[in-house]
Amino acid sequence: MDTGTICAIATPSGTGGIGVIRVSGPAVVALAHSVLGLLPVARQATRARFRDEQGRGLDDGIALYFPGPASFTGEDVLELQGHGSPVVLDRLIASLVARGARCARPGEFTERAFLHGKIDLVQAEAVADLIGSANEAAARAAFRTLHGAFSIALTALQDQLVGLRTHVEASLDFPDEALDIADDQALAASLGAVRAQIAETLRRGREGRLLREGAHVVIAGPPNAGKSTLLNALVGHEAAIVSPSPGTTRDLVRELAIIDGLALRLTDTAGLRATTDPVEREGVRRAEDALARADCVLWLVDDLGPPDALLPPMAIPTLIVYTKIDKTGKPPGRHAGGFAICAPTGAGLAALRAGIRTQILGPEKVVSEEGAFTARRRHVVALEASAAALDGAVQRMREGSAELVAEELKRAHQSLCEITGQFTSEDLLGRIFADFCIGK
Repeated sequence: MDTGTICAIATPSGTGGIGVIRVSGPAVVALAHSVLGLLPVARQATRARFRDEQGRGLDDGIALYFPGPASFTGEDVLELQGHGSPVVLDRLIASLVARGARCARPGEFTERAFLHGKIDLVQAEAVADLIGSANEAAARAAFRTLHGAFSIALTALQDQLVGLRTHVEASLDFPDEALDIADDQALAASLGAVRAQIAETLRRGREGRLLREGAHVVIAGPPNAGKSTLLNALVGHEAAIVSPSPGTTRDLVRELAIIDGLALRLTDTAGLRATTDPVEREGVRRAEDALARADCVLWLVDDLGPPDALLPPMAIPTLIVYTKIDKTGKPPGRHAGGFAICAPTGAGLAALRAGIRTQILGPEKVVSEEGAFTARRRHVVALEASAAALDGAVQRMREGSAELVAEELKRAHQSLCEITGQFTSEDLLGRIFADFCIGK
C-alpha cells in the first residue's frame, strides 16, 4: 500500500453551498498546521481560515481532525469544509499537493479503511452501493451491509467450516484415531446444516443483487412486433423510436423501470431475422448477446402474424407477449400461451407487469427487503462455489475419502473468505475500488 498522504474533493462537482476536502495520511498534522495555523481539537468542529502555500487566505470554513487509528481510514484524517466554489476547492487541492500530498485515486480512502482492517471488503463495496442506490429498498439493503449484516452471516459460516475442517483434518494428522468418514453421522448432519445456511445466504444475496442491480429484462422478437412501443409503455416516455418500417431499431436501447419497487433494466433489441445489411446484422448480433445475459425475456409476437413464430429457441426464462390485439380482438391480459397486450392503449400491461414480477421473484412476488443485503455478482458466484464444494464433500464422504472431504471443505472455506477479502488478489482490489468516486 502507498503510505503517502492523499487528498481529494469529497463533494460532487459543480457549485454548491458547501465543499468538503478530505486528507488522510502521515502528514496530516503537519498539513493542518500549514493550512490552518493550528491542529484542531480531535473530533471537534473548529472554525479556521484556509491558507495557500504562500500564507494567503483562500477561504473561511470548518476543520475537523480525526487522529488514527480511530478514523475512517485508520490514519490521521483532516476534513476541510468550505464554500462550494470549484475554483476555491481546486486551488486548495493544488495548495495541499504543493505541500507534499497527492491526489487520491478513486476509492482510495475506502481502500485504506479496508487495508487497515476498519471494514472488510463486503462493507467497502457497500459504501459504493449506498452512494449509487437506485431506490429506497436498495439504499436500506446497502446500509445493512455496511453495518455488517452480510459480514456477520459470512463469519458464522466460516466459523462452522473451520470447525468441520478441524474435525476432519485431525483424523488425518493422527492416523491412530482415524474416523470412519462414511459413517460419521454427526459430520453429515453438520455438513447438511452448513449447506442449508449457505443456501439461505445465497437466497438473500440474490435478492440483494436484484435490489442493487435490478433485473435484466430483454424485449426481443421479430421485426415490427412492437418491441420499441412496449419499451416506451413500460418506462412511461418516448425512449425508443417507433416506426412501421421493419429494422428501425439497430442498436440496444436501455432504460430503467420500477415495478412495485422492483428495478428492471429493460433492453429493447433489434428485430431478429436473417439479413444481408451489415448494420442490421450487427444489431442482431448485439441482440443475441443481450439475450444471453438476460434474467428474463419478453418475446413479442405480432398477433396478426403467422403462428409459427411463437417461441424463441432459448433456455432463458421467457414470457410470450402477443401484441397489436386491438386489431385482432383478442382479450387483453393473461392467456394460457402468454400475455396479450396493446401497448399504445395500455390494455393488458398491468397483467404483464405482474407476470414479469412473478417470473423474476417466484410465486411469492416479493423481495424480503428487511432481510436482504447488497450482494454483487462475485459474491453470488463465490457462494455458489462454496455450496458446490460442500456438495462435493458430501459425495466424498459417501466414497469414504477423508482426504478429499478435507480438500472440498478447504475450497468451501476459501470461497467464503474471498468475499470478505481475507483471501484476495491485488487485481481484484484494483477492479473493485476503481468503480468508486474520487474522495470516497
